[in-house]
Amino acid sequence: MTPGLLYLAASVFCSVTVAVLLKLARRWQVDVRQAIAMNYAVAALLCWTVLRPDPARLLAPQTPWLVLAALGVLLPSVFLAMAAALRHAGIVRSDAAQRLSLFIPLLAAFLLFGEPVSGRKLAAILLAFSALYCLLRQPRAQASGAGAPSDRRAMWLWPLVVWAGYGVIDILFKQMARSGTAFAGGLLLAFVLAGALMLAYLLWRRVRWQARHLAAGVALGLANFGNILTYIRAHQSLPEHPALVFASMNMGVITLGTLVGALAFREPLTRLNILGIALALCAILLMAPW
Repeated sequence: MTPGLLYLAASVFCSVTVAVLLKLARRWQVDVRQAIAMNYAVAALLCWTVLRPDPARLLAPQTPWLVLAALGVLLPSVFLAMAAALRHAGIVRSDAAQRLSLFIPLLAAFLLFGEPVSGRKLAAILLAFSALYCLLRQPRAQASGAGAPSDRRAMWLWPLVVWAGYGVIDILFKQMARSGTAFAGGLLLAFVLAGALMLAYLLWRRVRWQARHLAAGVALGLANFGNILTYIRAHQSLPEHPALVFASMNMGVITLGTLVGALAFREPLTRLNILGIALALCAILLMAPW
């Protein structure tokens, strides 16, 4: 395998590892809030040491502080939503919902930024929404046996929050890039703000800090940053094949997440859910800039 493909495989593995760690948090009785706070401390430290952002550009006049503030709030909030989605709906639906969020910026480009609509992109959006419906839809027989109404609602509500949340985060990162903020510097500032806000929340809640929760956060931070770093390296190693990186990353996460969820965690999949996964893969293929 070429270095670019190895980076792609590592990025897919790290992304699914984040989901697995969050899925196991409840079983291991890990306080997800403490783990997520430590995750941002680790990610910020790794961002500073590995990507080496230019200190002079971190506080430049064009720095979009409102966008960064929104990211500081949304990043930990959506991380918590992802943990809830994994707990209630499983890895298969949660990972697929996260990957389908990439169509929200595309929709925003049409509706907010005046990008012309093409037939291919419109078809991809329709496929993506159809996939999301199939993934979140619960047959009546299954829904009636899923427990209390609140549990049944959580099975589709939290993945929907994940889908919308990651889509908005993607739009904010694109807005940050348009402002001229360097990616490494903007990412570092977003991590620092997210970690600071999460720390302030935990201090306000007067949580009892425990080493095992923080150790879980270190593992989460390594996987989270590893996903970002290897995805960047894959693009750098395959500069002439952005479509390959884009499609392989998103399809790889959905496929591996499906295998891990179904085989390792015995998550039940209906025919409608399987159709949703197939539609999601088709939407990503259609969306890729071939």
